[in-house]
Amino acid sequence: MTRAATAATMAVREMRDFLFAHGDDYDGARAGFSWPQVDEFNFALEWFDVVAGERPDRPAVQIVSADLSLRSWTYGELAARSDQVASWLRTLGIRRGDHLIVMLDNSIELWEIMLAITKIGAIAIPTSTLLSASDLAYRISHGRARAVIALGSLTERVTDAVRTSGTEVVRICVGEAADGWHAFAASRDADWSFEPDGPTPASDTALLYFTSGTTSRPKLVAHTHESYPIGHLSTMWWLGVKPDDVHLNISSPGWGKHAWSSFYSPFLAEATVFVYNYERFDANTLMQVMDSHHVSTFCAPPTVWRMLIQADLARLLHPPRELVGAGEPLNPEVIARVREAWGSTIRDGFGQTEMTACIGNSPGQIVKDGSMGRPLPGYPVVLLDPVTGEPTEREGEIALDLADSPLGLMAGYYDDPDQTAESRAGGYHHTGDIAVRDDDGYLTYIGRADDVFKASDYKISPFELESVLLEHDLVVEAAVVPSPDETRLAVPKAYVCLRADAVGGPDAEHDAAAQIFAFARERLSSHLWVRVIEFVPELPKTISGKIRRVELRAREAERVASGDSAGQRFDRDHR
Repeated sequence: MTRAATAATMAVREMRDFLFAHGDDYDGARAGFSWPQVDEFNFALEWFDVVAGERPDRPAVQIVSADLSLRSWTYGELAARSDQVASWLRTLGIRRGDHLIVMLDNSIELWEIMLAITKIGAIAIPTSTLLSASDLAYRISHGRARAVIALGSLTERVTDAVRTSGTEVVRICVGEAADGWHAFAASRDADWSFEPDGPTPASDTALLYFTSGTTSRPKLVAHTHESYPIGHLSTMWWLGVKPDDVHLNISSPGWGKHAWSSFYSPFLAEATVFVYNYERFDANTLMQVMDSHHVSTFCAPPTVWRMLIQADLARLLHPPRELVGAGEPLNPEVIARVREAWGSTIRDGFGQTEMTACIGNSPGQIVKDGSMGRPLPGYPVVLLDPVTGEPTEREGEIALDLADSPLGLMAGYYDDPDQTAESRAGGYHHTGDIAVRDDDGYLTYIGRADDVFKASDYKISPFELESVLLEHDLVVEAAVVPSPDETRLAVPKAYVCLRADAVGGPDAEHDAAAQIFAFARERLSSHLWVRVIEFVPELPKTISGKIRRVELRAREAERVASGDSAGQRFDRDHR
């Protein structure tokens, strides 16, 4: 069904077009931007469907499978299909305000369902397919799920989780349906017409996202029909995505970054979401796919960038216009290697599940290696002294001044007023991340407040040391934590994953440790020297791929307390 633009559509489009007009004008964009003010807004009905009516044949989603075959769906096709899915969900009793866990991979059904849920006015809880049954049970219960939509391969796990949670839910299966499940394929027989039951208040909850839980139990973030759908104007501008771009974002569904760069930002720009569903990552094949399908903007996490620089970057004949890193900060070595090969600079940025992109190196601006950029349009970013909570100029916790009402910020933590109040103490949204600001206003990430530690009275940022270690050819991944020390209080210890061909017996690892110690010593001040190395086959991570340093710190503290010296552990002073 073709839908006409509303006043809300026009307000969002006006600010979207303003950002396009100031694509490489940082000062102008910051000075002239203001968040669109709307009382009612439904992204699927008042944005996506409007774009579909104006440009029905524009590709909305393109998916390349592991066999390198391509399927494409236009804005017009996806608008019509999501109407049909919304009608079908209604026949199952799904109504405005219901909570639906969405546990899918990067298949077209994901986009059909997310748009359909939005049209109904229900609330999506995007969830990773990697969750265990116990983790899923927690999310079903804490998220008060009314329904679960999952892949056919996950039905047994979901059934166990539902049983554990003690919650009765509608179960919908994409793929072969098991007993007690509704087959999503049945939606193909539903009515193609859909009429909303009324306008959607912009302040209503649209999404619930569980955080990745790097230091604690995952929190449940509530976003409204304006905070993510409209708030991602800042993300769109940071990514540099424009109409008719083909935007590739390497991210798994279930995490906020997928909504950032595989849903809201490209659709706001009227661009194409591009997906490559590889079975096993291969940098050379990825570059082949990017060339073949004219990918023009590209966003990837640090792990992918590190794999890419181990390949021949010259294989990519037509590099994307815009290159972006996200998830965790990129070390300067990766940025330099890509710049040398492709002539473009990876632009870093910062945000959280709790907000859209609030800091970034924007297109056309000077990029300072190691810096994540400057505050983006619409975001009142301040640094707070971690002790006093007062604003500071040079170094402190990244925070948002709530007096300026940043639209892209969450409504709060779902059903947890105490945690919400704590995050907003003193009139600021507290991120828990520490940064330092230079004279030009550029911010450089230091680390999570929980990760920064002291050694011999010097403050140590794990990221700074890890960046140096990752420059060594033998090192694939590294995580630095404090190792308790009687004299220095703590010393920096690195858990290191070696390149596959460097792994061997004790002698090989002894040689590798000696090389890494010497390499780091040449590049770090003496008070930052890594004093201990332990080689491990892998680092503990959240299922979104973020390193759980909290687990490594606990492991190290327990080892020291027990007097255990086992493991492939090398001390710089007593090798």
